[in-house]
Amino acid sequence: MASLEVSGLSVGYGPVRALRDVSLRVPPGAVVAVLGGNGAGKSTLLRAISRTLRFHRGAATGGAVVFDGRALDRMNAAQVVAAGVVQVPEGRQVFARMTVGDNLRAGALGARGGRKENAAALARVHELFPVLAERAHQRAGLLSGGEQQMLALGRALMARPRLLLLDEPSLGLAPLMAARIAETVREINATGTSVLLVEQNAALALRLASIAYVLDVGEVALSGPADELAASDEVRRRYLGVVDETAAEDAVRAEAVAPTLRRWTP
Repeated sequence: MASLEVSGLSVGYGPVRALRDVSLRVPPGAVVAVLGGNGAGKSTLLRAISRTLRFHRGAATGGAVVFDGRALDRMNAAQVVAAGVVQVPEGRQVFARMTVGDNLRAGALGARGGRKENAAALARVHELFPVLAERAHQRAGLLSGGEQQMLALGRALMARPRLLLLDEPSLGLAPLMAARIAETVREINATGTSVLLVEQNAALALRLASIAYVLDVGEVALSGPADELAASDEVRRRYLGVVDETAAEDAVRAEAVAPTLRRWTP
């Protein structure tokens, strides 16, 4: 297993500075969470690592990104995938007009290995997400939001990543589906895949991660063990929405369960 080292990373979109001197580390086999509000620079961080910044008219202006001893900032996006670093973008971004099966096959295009490895990866994806096997011939755009998130994860896994970059995987999902995706992330990590998780749902992220960083206006404001950040007054107030210790612990530990709503009648 390999570690990711981000050192002094600065990123700009033209004259706008999105990240300033950001440093973080993802140890081998770990889940590391990045928290922060809208505009904090979380997605920009993942784009800088995956080398997709230029597709968003951004550019790194300083710093270094190293994975397994190799400088990712000297590679293009396809080479980063081949090196074992794969991103699941915010909003899922599945190929809506292609079938579920074709979306998964597309995920394997940049991967190392041949048919045998691809078949094994597909079997693993179907094991994690049986619904994708059942709907292999259905257009991806007809899937529900939760199923599309499963497809986006499955497509990334087809590239057999050693480091998975997840950008807001619970965004727009019902609490029960978000909890299911979180459990799948645990299973993926248990097989040895490291995870860098960008997530606005701080309670979910802190349950999954062993280490967490908080970005604020493009800079690292806080960092440390996830359980220590969960106990931080600032994190509780700003990201968990609670102010007392008992409520904070409940927010971090409780499993998300969708409430049962009844139709209102006059």
